Amino acid sequence: MKALVYHGMKDVRVDNVEDPEIEDARDAIIRVTSTAICGSDLHIYNGGIPQPRPMVLGHEFMGIVEEVGKGVGNLKRGDRVVVPFPIACGTCFFCNHELPGHCENSNPDHYGPEGGVATEKGGALFGYTDLYGGYNGGQAEYVRVPYADFGPRVIPDSLTDEQALFLTDIFPTGYSGIDWGEVKGGEFVVIFGAGPVGIMAAKSAWLRGAARVLIVDPLEYRLDKAQQTAHCEALVWHDHKQVVEVIRELTQGRGADVCVEAVGFEPVRNLADRAKAVINFEKGSMKVLEACMSGVRRGGIVTVLGVYGSPYDNFPLHQFFDKGITLRGGQAPAHKHIDKLLKYVVDGKVQLDDIITHTLPLSQAAHGYDIFRNKKDNCVKVVLKP
Repeated sequence: MKALVYHGMKDVRVDNVEDPEIEDARDAIIRVTSTAICGSDLHIYNGGIPQPRPMVLGHEFMGIVEEVGKGVGNLKRGDRVVVPFPIACGTCFFCNHELPGHCENSNPDHYGPEGGVATEKGGALFGYTDLYGGYNGGQAEYVRVPYADFGPRVIPDSLTDEQALFLTDIFPTGYSGIDWGEVKGGEFVVIFGAGPVGIMAAKSAWLRGAARVLIVDPLEYRLDKAQQTAHCEALVWHDHKQVVEVIRELTQGRGADVCVEAVGFEPVRNLADRAKAVINFEKGSMKVLEACMSGVRRGGIVTVLGVYGSPYDNFPLHQFFDKGITLRGGQAPAHKHIDKLLKYVVDGKVQLDDIITHTLPLSQAAHGYDIFRNKKDNCVKVVLKP
């Protein structure tokens, strides 16, 4: 089959690879009809999260069931399904506590309680390096789905692929940022990052009854897309001080009730930011998280959806303590929310496909990575068609 294979930093190619096969009774083989490039894929593409061997990338995909193992009784050949991005068994302690990203069984070679930089990681993810299970991902014509009796959800024929595809990751992830923020109604929510996850967080904030939603980003074209699709206010990031001043001006000096970090360790950085990272032996920067900690009100909540893969010695622990901030984050529990979010889509309460800016054949996947990574052609979200 054809698949997008990572060969090294900024080197991805569509190759001929072996077709996946049933390896366990709980497996299914999915013929991929739509898949997408995620901002998290760029962390691998940029070399920020190391992957030593070739691997098929991609954790946002959906398609048609072609084959199921003997232990899969809830799916049959021909079913059209969307697949949550964590690989989770459904039976362990963490799966039973609605924490599929921490599954004890899906990542046997690299799992552990420590959560270190390169050791004892969480549960497996599709197409997301050997540290997270080494499973080939869905930017391919076919993909093997482990624990298929727990993860995939059948999608009604009334929905197009584009309407349902983002139930895999970015909608549950954006929603998790708002759920962790305990948004119940009437809150002022500030979201840092107007990429796909940030926009989905803004849509989710409205679903949960937020009174006001502001999204912050350094790129005006992304803010324009956020305003068009999530109907929120927008603020151009110039620097930490300017953004925090505006947030406080809008809140009688207090700060936002909830700040959502939807950027991660690879924000837009200047020379000083890069030099600081080198001096401190850090990967990327936590400048956006620092802005969240300043921008949130006392007693407020900061939620972290952006990926962070290394320690930071200058973490503002003093600020966390003095302001009484609640800090939550991690891999989104997609399985926990997907059924509720699917109903939102079916009932027309939220639209997901309006963030798509580029639809390309799988053969042009490398081009898709280039325009997404380098913010070319006003690219916000790329969907690939195998």
